[in-house]
Amino acid sequence: MARLILQGPGEPCSNTESGEHELLASADDVELQSVASWLSSHSVPVADAYTEAIRNSIDYVLDGGRTGRFDLMSPEVHPGERASVGAKLEYEILRILGLPKTRPLDTLIADVPVDIKVTVGDNWAIPTEAHCQLCICTQIQLKNNRHRSWLVRAHRSWLYRGKGNKDQKRGLAIQAREQWSLPLYDWTELPVNPLRYLTEEQVAQVLAKKPGQVRRMLKMFHFLEGHIIPRNVFLTVGSGKQDPMRRARQLRDLAAKEGLTVLCGTWVDSRDQAAARGITLQPGEWIALRDGAGPEGEEALPA
Repeated sequence: MARLILQGPGEPCSNTESGEHELLASADDVELQSVASWLSSHSVPVADAYTEAIRNSIDYVLDGGRTGRFDLMSPEVHPGERASVGAKLEYEILRILGLPKTRPLDTLIADVPVDIKVTVGDNWAIPTEAHCQLCICTQIQLKNNRHRSWLVRAHRSWLYRGKGNKDQKRGLAIQAREQWSLPLYDWTELPVNPLRYLTEEQVAQVLAKKPGQVRRMLKMFHFLEGHIIPRNVFLTVGSGKQDPMRRARQLRDLAAKEGLTVLCGTWVDSRDQAAARGITLQPGEWIALRDGAGPEGEEALPA
């Protein structure tokens, strides 16, 4: 990238397409403050909204129910697929926050046009239509399982100069992000797919074609005892098979014979039992806990 000497707030922005105008710091930008106020007052905290949106987007790209994949950093995942997380995330965050899809930018927040930008690297590609417009810029660190977001006006004077990439998109200067943007939330943990906690040998057992789904899911519960397991994990384990969730529901009594109490957040009694142990289970989430009872013999498991 070309070296960029930044002009600061109060100086003119050299955006010749929209006319010369004053560079604004976040505290002096009335529209930015209006958008920030709307986000902060939403019933869903913006960090929680992005956590859910990112998790859903990653699950969508991996498509574990058909591919058996569960790790976005796996060599089996093409770099282009990783990059597509951002495109899916845009629609997910609009859905979660109840925002409209608009043009030329992505949405309207408090009647202000806003573009939604995401990177799994260190910078964002700001398109020409978003120059000098408000952007929510989200950074996802897959290796560290975390994310953070800023609200920034992407003044052209704060973008790296030159022609940009082939789509004429330009990156945002670090100084502008750090000094003249508004952090929406700091680093926030991104939930890890529990299958990533398994060893290669354990993964091979859980994702094997044989034995049947129930036996493999039971192995998974033993391997991941005490970990909350979301619904999409069962779809991954049952990849290519019929009705994995019905198989999962068959596990309660069978797991009990092997000393495990299986709880599912969809069931009221399970949520109550989990809460009594200090665990919060959401609908569709499962957990296996050791109840102290030992195995009482084997029983044939459904295929």
